[in-house]
Amino acid sequence: MKIGVFLFATDMSADPAAVAKKAEDCGFASFWVPEHAVIPIHTSSPYPGSRDGIIPDAYGRIMDPFVALARASAVTKTIQLGTGICLIPERNPLLLAKEVATLDRLSGGRFLLGIGAGWLKEETEIMGGNFEQRWAQTKDGVLAMKELWTKDESEYQGKFYNFPKVRSFPKPAQKPHPPVYMGGTSKYVFQRVVEWGDGWMPVRFKPEDLKEGRQTLNALAQRAGRDPESIAVLAFGSSGRFRTKDELRMLEQSGVTHTTIWLDTNGDGVLKEVEDLARTVLK
Repeated sequence: MKIGVFLFATDMSADPAAVAKKAEDCGFASFWVPEHAVIPIHTSSPYPGSRDGIIPDAYGRIMDPFVALARASAVTKTIQLGTGICLIPERNPLLLAKEVATLDRLSGGRFLLGIGAGWLKEETEIMGGNFEQRWAQTKDGVLAMKELWTKDESEYQGKFYNFPKVRSFPKPAQKPHPPVYMGGTSKYVFQRVVEWGDGWMPVRFKPEDLKEGRQTLNALAQRAGRDPESIAVLAFGSSGRFRTKDELRMLEQSGVTHTTIWLDTNGDGVLKEVEDLARTVLK
């Protein structure tokens, strides 16, 4: 099982390049950053990560994930670089396809596209997304990008995105394209993963959910004529989780193929946290 680290990259965090380099040097397999373009001042959507539903101030300070990962790619050689997660309904697929392909090519095929549809209604709508149909829009966006990544002359006609034949280069280094890992724990996520994704990436879950999810994915993949081994399960850790070998062993036994550990330290102290984690979970 691969083990990576997640940096909540903001204007107050350590430099993503320094953290990614330290993580690579310590033996971690992947480095992840989040995305929120804007946080509206007035919102009705409760934050799902706390009991009171209040959105933490840090969410309004998040760096652009592709700029942060591009910076990290320039100082690393082997560590994989992922979005945890990219909010597809908030991005134009023609532009996003080029960003993904450029980063993947410049990093030597190390990019992992973690995606989601978003939970913050006002943000989605400000950025041009359709909140009520955000997963349908997400699917449309991903399918459009696959056309752009895999064909010299690409066109797409969907419900949310339409374009005539275009040329879009560079193409990704990974073939046919970087893996698409899907966040979410709804009852529909497994069918979506099997139909148009490469992996399931849940964030908030119980241990038993992982084993059941793996079994569901296997069954749906076999029914669809797809190799279950082609589908990854990436357990995305929230703050304080997956910091012992026992926890990580449990994940692996549940069918998890990749996991991330949330870095809790702000500022330069995070480099020591990465070192301490490596001694605890990798040695």
